[in-house]
Amino acid sequence: MSKAAFAAVRETDRREAIRAADIVKRFGKITALNGVSLSVAWGETLGILGDNGAGKSTLIKILTGFHQPDSGQVYVDGRAVELGSVDEARALGIECVYQDLALVNGLSIYHNMFLNRELLRRGPFRLLNHREMRRRAAAALAEIGVDVPSIDVEVGALSGGQRQAIAVARAVHSRARILLLDEPLAAMGAREARLIIDLIERLRARGDIAIIMIAHNYAQTLEICDRVVLMQHGEITFESAAAATSAEELLEIVRREYRAVRAG
Repeated sequence: MSKAAFAAVRETDRREAIRAADIVKRFGKITALNGVSLSVAWGETLGILGDNGAGKSTLIKILTGFHQPDSGQVYVDGRAVELGSVDEARALGIECVYQDLALVNGLSIYHNMFLNRELLRRGPFRLLNHREMRRRAAAALAEIGVDVPSIDVEVGALSGGQRQAIAVARAVHSRARILLLDEPLAAMGAREARLIIDLIERLRARGDIAIIMIAHNYAQTLEICDRVVLMQHGEITFESAAAATSAEELLEIVRREYRAVRAG
């Protein structure tokens, strides 16, 4: 589905998946987030851009329950929620795939898909049900179009793009409905990046998943996302539909800020 088609759908059905309203977070005398508000609808992908220290990671950690805001409110599916822990966020379908992916290189793909939630055989002995985990892992990967040589292959033998795809597939398989991706294209070549871009587009096309993506690469983010926001010094300073802006416009905003700092 084209971006224009997605825009038309959102005009008729703007049901929010998650919304952050006036989020403030301080660490001692440092204000990491200063009244940040944003929302993402079901079937939409939002890109969060900004330099290191802009507040992106702090915001993601609040949305995943790792940090709690000093003030402000988070809403999931229109309902105010208190995300007191990562487990509470996961129970609501919020999952983050971080840059380190939390995969075990020495384990197979299917073992990683069921890491810390392994299936056991019925009976008096607590034996792993390898056959069922293989079957479900293969089905989950096929459902979202992730192609791997074999689900028995160790994750450490895969490319960076394939490992990223496995981490995303694991989150979706664990019933994540709101997916946060922390720099999913970092340090990837064009071929591997294309694999992840295609995967994100397939997930978006489902219409039942909301995606928030943290990134530094403006051009790639504009290609993938429906909307983008730019964070600077703990605030959102720019927001636009991806089709209505450009990497050049975003870079110019950042350059203006740098020039103002140097002049001051």
